[in-house]
Amino acid sequence: MNRWLLRGLAGLLLVSSALQAQTPAPAAKTIYLIRHGHYSPDPKADEKLGPHLSALGVAQAKLVGARLAGMPKGFDKLYVSPVQRARDTAAAIAPGFAGRKFETIDDLAECTPPTRRAEIMAKEKPEDLAACQAALDRVFDAHFKPASGAESTEMYVCHGNVIRYLVTRSLGVDSKAWLEMSVGHASITKIRIEADGRYKVIAVGDVGHLPPNLLTGASGDGERDLAVSALPE
Repeated sequence: MNRWLLRGLAGLLLVSSALQAQTPAPAAKTIYLIRHGHYSPDPKADEKLGPHLSALGVAQAKLVGARLAGMPKGFDKLYVSPVQRARDTAAAIAPGFAGRKFETIDDLAECTPPTRRAEIMAKEKPEDLAACQAALDRVFDAHFKPASGAESTEMYVCHGNVIRYLVTRSLGVDSKAWLEMSVGHASITKIRIEADGRYKVIAVGDVGHLPPNLLTGASGDGERDLAVSALPE
């Protein structure tokens, strides 16, 4: 073989080896999905952003924030939905992460993806269902993959529909099954993506940081508030 050709091949191999050495190896990523706290309907609220948290929701958000701040590994990235109740929840969590900022992901906004429930599908416009699914699939494809170079832990403050849909994608099951789950306000859902791309759903709707009288938002939870009742006479 021509010696110049051999030299050229040798050079290409060296460049390829150098590039491989510079490419960070995949690593595990742990994702925490935090549902926003309780809120009450407000006809005066911005139609797109929705209402603020209620007093009860603020209390829930502060409690989940304390739990998250106490986690030993900390968080490498913080994300939040653009919707007001999620932003309020992130604001209540933020003091535990001084100097850090939440990055807004528009695709994390609450929406309704396709479901098995005919009564839900009948109320939604097909184009809205498709747009919601496309947005949540973009979130999954962009973020639910191994980290690069070193293990990473990320927090996403968002919504019940969003969380349940992302759980079905992580499990590799029919995404239309998302409504067969229920997650409470200020709950924690934890999903780990291994370096080789395998998914491990570790917790869904964990509310161990909330006392029973502050549980709302999941199927079976009652209506509650923080109003002070009259002092018995």
